Amino acid sequence: MLGEKVRFDKGHKRDAFVMDELSRYAEFISFCPEHFAFGSPRPSIRLVSTQEKGERVISNKTQEDLSETLFKTVNDDLQKVKNAQVSGIIFKSKSPSCGLGSAKLYLENGFAEGKGDGIFASLCRKEFPLLPMEEEGRLLDPWLRENFVMQVFAYNAFERFKKEAVMKDLVNFHQYNKFMLQSKDEILYRTLGNIVANHEKRSFEQVLQEYELGFKKAIAQKTSIGKIRNVLEHMAGFVKKSLSQEEKKMLHEQIEDYAHKIVPVIVPLSTLKIYAVKYNAKYLLSQTFLDPYPKELALRSDIKSVK
Repeated sequence: MLGEKVRFDKGHKRDAFVMDELSRYAEFISFCPEHFAFGSPRPSIRLVSTQEKGERVISNKTQEDLSETLFKTVNDDLQKVKNAQVSGIIFKSKSPSCGLGSAKLYLENGFAEGKGDGIFASLCRKEFPLLPMEEEGRLLDPWLRENFVMQVFAYNAFERFKKEAVMKDLVNFHQYNKFMLQSKDEILYRTLGNIVANHEKRSFEQVLQEYELGFKKAIAQKTSIGKIRNVLEHMAGFVKKSLSQEEKKMLHEQIEDYAHKIVPVIVPLSTLKIYAVKYNAKYLLSQTFLDPYPKELALRSDIKSVK
């Protein structure tokens, strides 16, 4: 996906979104267990479910069991990801090592059994259960792409925040992320609020640890038209007393048009931001939901970015 020639045929699968857009705001750590295990070019491999040894990696050309060789480089790449302290992983779809739910699994008789995670992807799920992960193929879906990018930037924001945070900072962090969290999961948002309230008077370390778990679970949820519509209407409530009748009407129409997939969500959001600036609604202007990632990515400009 980075344009490196590490495929089995010594080709590459350079991804335009990754390299031409996301690379302007993120640093990438490359990995390819199959390349480091077998080089490029190399014979293709498949995952085979065996009764005696579980899933094995078999050469399509020689039928040789290559599992141990691949497992070593898989663990090397896993350690590489750990050391890099990444904020997300984009896997290669259908890969026996890196497919995320799309790797074909075969029976010993040669018939396909179904699809699952590749060897490396499976280990990453176990090692980093809260880390944002997606396949490049699924990121062609504007809704999945927008959700993934928002999750990555939110995850990274928390990782940076927690390094020097104190209780007051956590209260502010939760406040600034209110609408983003509500657009993901209202129940988890309220649960996080109770954690921050700390009625049990626990230590900050305990509170932060519990909050981190809930926050990362919340940002992993997908948005929906209904949830975002509720957030937009809630946000509108913070400026409604300042708006003229014409401004209220226009904003309400834009929210309704968004809900009916006539305009993308950036339309009512931009209007809300204009009103927040015009009427000095500082609470709204502090919300990460207005700009959860660089606006230049333009992920909210597509009507299909919501479902």
